[in-house]
Amino acid sequence: MAAKFDPGARDKHAADPREALRADREIHEKLEAGLMDTFPASDPVSAAQPAPSKADAKARRVKSK
Repeated sequence: MAAKFDPGARDKHAADPREALRADREIHEKLEAGLMDTFPASDPVSAAQPAPSKADAKARRVKSK
């Protein structure tokens, strides 16, 4: 059986290539878990948390009062 195709580029300048691969696998697993948790949804899964909006800041100020 052929090896599984990995389209991600490896960071050859990383201090420890094994650690870089481990981090890549962790991110991939989290994205896969997020995808499975949202299936069948129309919104794509995002690896990054968006920055808070002005409305978020306003809601935090109201909650803290």
